[in-house]
Amino acid sequence: MNTLKDKVIFITGGSRGIGESIALRAAQEGAKIVIASKTTEPHPKLPGTIYTVAQAIREAGGEALPIEMDLRDDEALKAAVDKTVETWGGIDILVNNASAIQLTSTLKTPMKRFDLMFNVNVRGTFAASQACLPHLLKAKNPHILTLSPPLNMDAKWFENHCAYTMSKYGMSMCVLGMSEEFKDKGLGVNALWPKTTIATAAVNMLGGEALMQSSRKPEIVADAAHWIMIQQAKKCTGNFFIDEDVLNEANPAVDMALYAIAPGKPLVPDFFLD
Repeated sequence: MNTLKDKVIFITGGSRGIGESIALRAAQEGAKIVIASKTTEPHPKLPGTIYTVAQAIREAGGEALPIEMDLRDDEALKAAVDKTVETWGGIDILVNNASAIQLTSTLKTPMKRFDLMFNVNVRGTFAASQACLPHLLKAKNPHILTLSPPLNMDAKWFENHCAYTMSKYGMSMCVLGMSEEFKDKGLGVNALWPKTTIATAAVNMLGGEALMQSSRKPEIVADAAHWIMIQQAKKCTGNFFIDEDVLNEANPAVDMALYAIAPGKPLVPDFFLD
């Protein structure tokens, strides 16, 4: 059985939410996890820092390397990758988890927020992939996993939040392009997206307690990510995975109700899925 034991996993923006959950799931198998995020002090409205997650990783059975890093800073990104390799000798998996969101229409999206979404989501995914690639290509079963949606070009997904949609699809286009570019190098490049909204601090800020109660736990994404990361990379690439579909394939007997915040309550579908 494949395992993540001793695998070096570099996670961007993993100080809370889905990134933290992916880290803790990998830690259960003894992975070595880098939490590369700029959150070093508790946010007034958002829990978690790189240090609290690092402690949780260690308590779960993994090793942790918290690195303060702004994904928009090329020198900081290079230094984080260098420190990872210096500490653990290489990088096996990159998880492009960092993301910025603003669900506003064209006239109500300040260019400062537009730039933030494109610098973190699109540029950040490309930059982190580029920085880790020389080390990934030396690994035995290397993966890049990006938290982004299938490329659904239905206009309804652009109508109300064009800038955000373009930025998330930019992440997915990195998956599309890099999976093809490196398909002969043994590198698995895949995307993962939730079928329903996930109960994170960001979702709470967007929809409050009502949306949280109609969401699933971050663990569903973490379990799906784990399954992807233990696959044979050269045979598992170029996929736009959906968390529920992954888990049904991995274990047809899985009880999806276990992932619900409020079992029995109707779930809210996530964006970009028909």
